[in-house]
Parts: sequence; C-alpha cells; structure tokens
Amino acid sequence: MTLKEFIDLYRDGKVTSEELTIHYLEKISELNDEYRAVLEINPDAIFIARERDREAKLGKYRGILHGAPVLIKGNIDTADRMQTTGGALAFRGNYPKEDAFLVKKLRESGAVILGKANLTELANFVSFDMPNGYSTLGGQTKNARGDYDPGGSSSGSASAVALDMCLFSIGTETSGSILSPSSSNGVVGHKPTTGTISRSGIIPISFTQDTAGPIAKTVEDAFLVFSSIAGYDEKDPATGIVKGYSPNFKRIDSFSGMRFGYSEQFFDGLEKDHIEIFENSLKNIESVGGKVVKVSFPHLKEIWDIELLFYEFPKALENYLKDKDIDIKSLDDLIRFNIQHKEAVKYGQSILLKSSTYDVNSSGYIKTLLKDRKYSRELGIDLVMRENDLDAILFPANHGALISAKAGYPSMNVPAGFSRKAGPFGITLSGSFLEDEKLYSMADLYFRKFGNLGDRN
Repeated sequence: MTLKEFIDLYRDGKVTSEELTIHYLEKISELNDEYRAVLEINPDAIFIARERDREAKLGKYRGILHGAPVLIKGNIDTADRMQTTGGALAFRGNYPKEDAFLVKKLRESGAVILGKANLTELANFVSFDMPNGYSTLGGQTKNARGDYDPGGSSSGSASAVALDMCLFSIGTETSGSILSPSSSNGVVGHKPTTGTISRSGIIPISFTQDTAGPIAKTVEDAFLVFSSIAGYDEKDPATGIVKGYSPNFKRIDSFSGMRFGYSEQFFDGLEKDHIEIFENSLKNIESVGGKVVKVSFPHLKEIWDIELLFYEFPKALENYLKDKDIDIKSLDDLIRFNIQHKEAVKYGQSILLKSSTYDVNSSGYIKTLLKDRKYSRELGIDLVMRENDLDAILFPANHGALISAKAGYPSMNVPAGFSRKAGPFGITLSGSFLEDEKLYSMADLYFRKFGNLGDRN
C-alpha cells in the first residue's frame, strides 16, 4: 500500500490506522531478525493509532498524514519512550525531553511513529572501515532486494520501506545518505534543499550540509511527506528560507522543451550493469521529449573531499549534547567512552579520532567552507546548468551526491532498474537552490513512466 492509497482508503473508512499499525508491527517482528532495518519499536504506537482513528471518526483530521504509520531514522529525537542513540552504545539511555522539529510536524499532521530505523552508526561518522548499515546497537541492516550493499547511512529507513514495514520513512543526509540507500533498495528518496526541513533535534555531523528527507514508495508519497514536514523553525536559522513556504508541484506528462545534463565523471567505480541501466534511463528521458546532453564539471577535484565535516562535527555534536541527560557531552567524551568499551567500536573510530584534531575556529575552516561553496555552487552546479541551459542534472544513484551536498541543493532518486548481479539502481535528478518542486515534477513523470525494478538477466 502506498501512502496515497492509504489516505484514500482511510478517508473512505475502508482501513483503520490501528489495523495498519498492527500489520506493520507484525511485519517487523517477522522480518527484523533477518534484515535489522528497525532499531527500536515505539511501545505506544498502537495506542496512538487508536486515538487517530477516534479523531477521524469525529471528522477531526490533523493533516494529510493522519493515521499514517512511519519509521524515522534512529538519530532523530522523540520525546516519548524511545531513545535517540544513532545506533551508538555511548548514547544508550538518551531519552530527549523534546521532539525534533520535524517530529512535531509529523505529529501535527497526524502521523503514527512506529519506531526508529537502523542506520550506519552516527550517520557513518565513526570509522572509515564501518560497512553501510551497521550499528553497534542495531546490528547489520540487510538490503531488502537481495544480497547487495544496503547503502548508507539511512539504510534501515530505505530497507524498511522496500520491505513494506511502514508507509514511508524519514532519513537524513550529509552527503548521499538518503540517495545511496534509496537507490540500493529500489525506493524513492528526496534530499531537499538544505534548510527546507529543520535539523533541530537530530544527532548532527555538519551544520552546513545536514538535512532530513522522505523515503517513500512513490514520488507522490515523498511529496506528501515533504510538504508536511518542511517549514520554518526558530531553532534552526537555516530554515529562514522557507518562512511562509507552501510546497506544491505541477504534474507533467512530457519532458518536451526540457534539457538534462549528465557527466561520465561520475561513472568511476560503477558496475557495468549499473552503467547500462543509467544509460537506458537517458534513453527513457529522450523517449518522452527530453533533450539529454553530456556535460563536464571543471572543478570537481577542488571539492572531492569531506574536510568540512571534520571541522564542523565536534562543535555540532557538542551543541546537540548540551541538554541531554547522558554523560557524553563532547566528541572527546565519546572517544574516551569507546576506548573504555571496546565492544562499542567493532570497526574502530578512525573518523572520530581524525575529526578531534580539527578546530572550527581556525582559519582553515572558513577557507574550506568558502572553497566548497564556490566550487559546488557558482563554479559547479550553477555553472554547468547555466552554460548548458539545463533543467536538471542526472547522476547515477548517489554518485555525484557530494557536489549537491556541499552546495546545499536538492536531489531526487527514483528507481531505474535492477541487475541480478549488481542489484537495484536509481537515477538521481539534481537542481539548483530551492528547485525541489521542479525536481518533483520531473521525478514524478519519470517514476510513473519508468520507475520499476524489472528483472534483468
């Protein structure tokens, strides 16, 4: 069942939130020992669903997501009987006093929070050797489609949607962490313009690149979620760009008059089958009127690093932890805990150790920040789109996510195909600042026409 189908059936009285919530909880209990997509179940989910049903019978719908069961990534705060651990042993016992702003928005719209999804521990900012989808508390998330890499770091959020453990989920991304698992599990993922969705109440990596976003079964479902959780939060200054914002997108039936660019610079490391799927996606776009042109990013080498994250993580983490009732209050505390508890760092903590040597107050930080913005924005995406008169840039899966992440610009992943050897693969449409609605129009058309995972030999 898609979210849109649920909304229609629910309003017609043909299904209840309690029934669907119980169904998903049964599905989780049946599959989670194998797939490890869920970190923690909300013990109050059934009671909340029952209350949403009572409200619905009285005609009191809170919003478009009224009664809809959702899983949220395990690094997002909820002021209930669930912890926010990011999958890390050091954060066990972290019971926040306040919902993350996006969780407040979900509740205001009537959603039922089923639980927390597993993830690559601390959004994959612990060790260079940690595999996608692994966390100390959650174990190893498996790909929903077979014995393939589950992608990261929102691995559980994507796998759970593909396994039909929820109607939709919420992931977070710093660089590729929504796009990667969405592609790998054959679902839709939206990495929005940074600042359209609040980051307050989320265990952070970067205060310039972090964002949350929806993972769903269809593009339309993703938009329903995005439009419900986007909005201004006084605790997150980045959201000032969406004061009074009311997202909407126009459904189109042709790419006629639209131009799309792609670059083979992002083919390195791709499986042959996945390159074929991507190239077939370009033909699909042309078959419905789009013009596809080859482009080049002249300054990729200038930003092909994650230096900025090392600078920002210690201070971002300290800001998150300052009001939490756990002993860990800083990156240094976390590192010491992991040294004292070897079971907490199965794959080491090389990223944490590296980040601890960086100082956000140094001149190196500002130089890195300005360099990233210059070469990802005006000499990156904006330059390529302007010089080639593009409506969107096309990337294979999450290859290219780094440039959109540094720019803070939006991307949408939609399923493009399936290889028995290499697994599912998605095509990502990326745009410029606040072009989320435009991307939704294009992604929606592509998904309706071609968004399937038809088997390949």
